[in-house]
Amino acid sequence: MNSPDVSEKGLETLIIRHMTGLDGLSVPPAAATPTPSDSGTGYFAGSPKDFDRAQALDVPQLFAFLQTTQPIEFQKLGIADVNDPKDINRLKFLTRLSTEIGKRGVIDVIRKGINHCPLFFELFFGTPSEGNVKAAALHKQNRFSIARQLAYSTDETRRALDLCLFINGLTIATFELKNSLTKQTVEDAVEQYRRDRDPREKLFQFGRCVVHFAVDDSEVRMCTELKGKASWFLPFNKGHNDGAGNPPNPAGLKTDYFWKEILTPQGLTNILENYAQVVRIENKKTGKHKFAQIFPRYHQLVVVRKALAHVAAHGLGERYLIQHSAGSGKSNSIAWLAHQLIGVKSNGKEVFDSVVVVTDRRILDHQIKNTIRQFMQVAATVGHAEHSGDPRRFIEEGKKIIITTVQKFPFILDEIAKEETTRKFAILIDEAHSSQGGKTSAAMSAALADPEDEINDALEKRMANRKMVSNASYFAFTATPKNKTLEMFGEPLPPDAEGKIKHQPFHSYTMKQAIEERFILDVLKSYTPVDSYYKLVKKIEDDPEFDAKRAQKKLRKYVESHDHAVRLKTEIMVDHFHEQVMALNKIGGKARAMVVCNGIERANQYWVAFKEYLEERKSPYEAIIAFSGEHEFAGKKVSESSQNGFSSSDIADKIQEDPYRFLICADKFQTGYDEPLLHTMYVDKPLSRIKAVQTLSRLNRAHPEKHDVFVLDFQNTAEAITEAFSDYYRTTVLSEETDPNKLHDLKNSLDAAQVYSPEQVNTLVDIFLSGADRDKLDPILDTCVAAYQERLDENGQVDFKGKAKAFTRTYDFVASVMPYPMREWEKLSIILDLLIPKLPAPKEDDLSMGILETIDMDSYRVEKKAAMKIALADENAEIGPIPVEGGGGKREPELDRLSNIIKTFNDHFGTVFKDGDRIIKRLKDDIAPKVAADPAYQNAKKNTPNAASIEFDRALGKVMLGLLSDDTELYKQFAQNESFKRFVTDTVYALTNIQP
Repeated sequence: MNSPDVSEKGLETLIIRHMTGLDGLSVPPAAATPTPSDSGTGYFAGSPKDFDRAQALDVPQLFAFLQTTQPIEFQKLGIADVNDPKDINRLKFLTRLSTEIGKRGVIDVIRKGINHCPLFFELFFGTPSEGNVKAAALHKQNRFSIARQLAYSTDETRRALDLCLFINGLTIATFELKNSLTKQTVEDAVEQYRRDRDPREKLFQFGRCVVHFAVDDSEVRMCTELKGKASWFLPFNKGHNDGAGNPPNPAGLKTDYFWKEILTPQGLTNILENYAQVVRIENKKTGKHKFAQIFPRYHQLVVVRKALAHVAAHGLGERYLIQHSAGSGKSNSIAWLAHQLIGVKSNGKEVFDSVVVVTDRRILDHQIKNTIRQFMQVAATVGHAEHSGDPRRFIEEGKKIIITTVQKFPFILDEIAKEETTRKFAILIDEAHSSQGGKTSAAMSAALADPEDEINDALEKRMANRKMVSNASYFAFTATPKNKTLEMFGEPLPPDAEGKIKHQPFHSYTMKQAIEERFILDVLKSYTPVDSYYKLVKKIEDDPEFDAKRAQKKLRKYVESHDHAVRLKTEIMVDHFHEQVMALNKIGGKARAMVVCNGIERANQYWVAFKEYLEERKSPYEAIIAFSGEHEFAGKKVSESSQNGFSSSDIADKIQEDPYRFLICADKFQTGYDEPLLHTMYVDKPLSRIKAVQTLSRLNRAHPEKHDVFVLDFQNTAEAITEAFSDYYRTTVLSEETDPNKLHDLKNSLDAAQVYSPEQVNTLVDIFLSGADRDKLDPILDTCVAAYQERLDENGQVDFKGKAKAFTRTYDFVASVMPYPMREWEKLSIILDLLIPKLPAPKEDDLSMGILETIDMDSYRVEKKAAMKIALADENAEIGPIPVEGGGGKREPELDRLSNIIKTFNDHFGTVFKDGDRIIKRLKDDIAPKVAADPAYQNAKKNTPNAASIEFDRALGKVMLGLLSDDTELYKQFAQNESFKRFVTDTVYALTNIQP
């Protein structure tokens, strides 16, 4: 009896068999069948031998499509033998097609076809309109095919892809498959693309494939442009428990949604027709442009499809709240939804006449136009309502998409109300963002405190007057919904036990999932509040020495100064940026920093201080200031342009160029500003709730070279920031590993964890031994993985996985020498052998990565509280303080080396004193100086060492006795704890004998 194929090849067969109904292993070349197998999903099994590596086309599939759908035009090509690669007319046509794909991209060629001499060829027949029989017949002739082990390379290595997907012979997607049961994962597939798939190969050149997928039995990743090591793979997963990954699938593998739902001919057609696109990105500064290929991520695809389906089922008048994390691609989601809402039908009739998009983001306006440009004429379709009469004019002209600002939203509502009996509208609100460039004037800025409140108030007034327009549906997109927004747009849940009705979003993509999927970065990982107390710690690398008296003096000045120490904080920020950001080559040396200021006056003070100190340091970098309007400063009127020397509209572009590295902001660029090069934020402004989340989230945008971020906060506490983020973020806390022991104990401990049940063990073993396919095993294994993740905390997971490995390793040896078999042990070893590779390795947070370790300054030192990794749990936020060691300053006579002092103290007395830093500080700054100043001790030091030792003991005893009243615990330990007394004696003696 054959055992199930749990290899990578087995996964390949599973996918191919589902899509084509065949295993795809022995497909004859040049024999394209007329129809696909009925047992598949509509795909043909392609032959890898049919792939023309020079043109990157499956020629037999291409010709079969053209001969069936456009026989007259195909005949006019004059190809004598379609299978003869030397046929000149055949070669000319294929070269023309391949060249067009290289120039325009396969997406555009599929949508628009190609001209060849006097002939025109359609390369794909799209979804037919309702009732169009001819279009439906042609659409049915599209040939979706997939080939396995495709040798793509034109050199001699003949490297092969696991799978390659074609439509009508044109390459659409490539696949590298891995299998956790053979100890390889999606990460290995990604690495294979980066290492082995040369982007210079014809197949991998930009635009020739729509997307490249890395797939295993747990995860899917995608990349739209291969760039060797710089290839950027994004997650394409459903998410699980508001986090990354995929949920267990009782009917098969966790990733089978990918080939069973996403890659069906209907599903893929929908993506190619409405989502996938190549966009042109202009560089206004250089006049140059580049192209980027876009493919929707899973959550973007799902939310748009879900909204369209709901509209089709329920028609007009609904409200939708879409809570998608900052940086998760809301702009594209809104653009895709706006485009498709135009044509959505309910009961055979179009639901909306026009779609209104409310946003203050210029980037969204640009993205919508880019999206629409792929499918229809922008000028005839899109109108941007900038003036008071524009909304009325665009409605009368029948514009399908009208883009307007938050400020004009109330007027738009009035215009829509006037059309209540004749026209129907979809209103898409990008409400969580205020303008990235400020409001149109200072007066408008003052009037519009919060764009989300403005929208909510406008709607509330209509509801209060019973005039809520009934001819519109609302789609509100936000990362951080307020309570009022949830009530206004969210779905009501059944009343709870107290009769209260809560509301939930129509769809959510959480900050937790975005962070775990590495699509955005965790801005809290290195959040560091600056403390106003002096703390001695050890610097990680070079164990520095510092002048405690001078540091205290500077720190005291920093804490107590009435001008809030703008100059001192400027030095801290600038020095940190140079030494901890640029010196460490953050974002490949392209990192930028934002300074968040409490008001325009303070921002200008910082701008001047930055300018002066950067010049003093002879730094190559400069700062830009951002604020709205014109203001009095230093006796004259100033504005952004007068301070910066260039227009306000150029700020977002200028900060991307050298020499500009610092963006100093006053209520600007704190929301709605997407700049992946932002790495560090210095906060000198109180932040609360949503403002804290929105402001710090400016750092979270991903970049291929961006691995961490950093926040240094002069005003807020870790507790306040934790509370602010807790409403929008869920995660779990990690812990330490334990070690397992004997087989009997191991089995009892593993059973007690309840990761698997006896029934699951028996069922899986029976299935495995019967030779069933692996898709019968994975539902059981994935359910066990889910139990492992949900029921066990981090410590339990490490304990379980360690003991599982120990059990299988030990049992393999014991079984070979046992005189009789142990049936239950044997069964357990079978399930554990299959389960262990699928168990995710518990992540141990490296809390030193990207954390500010020290700030060294020329004349003083400000110590920070330990950089905190703020972990926000599913229910209650928890803060894990992590000690960060530092030091600095230059050698002077009173300097001392601290490492041994701190190490000895922590090793021996860390549990005795909760405030160890205070104890060491007192020893160094209070006790040792008093002992050193004792006249008798000073005289004795000039004589013999023995005399000095006697006088030292007397002087120390006198000083310690003086602590009895104000530091009782310290004196008590000195008097009663012999070990501690010896430590104090040795430490103070060493401190009083430092040689100048």
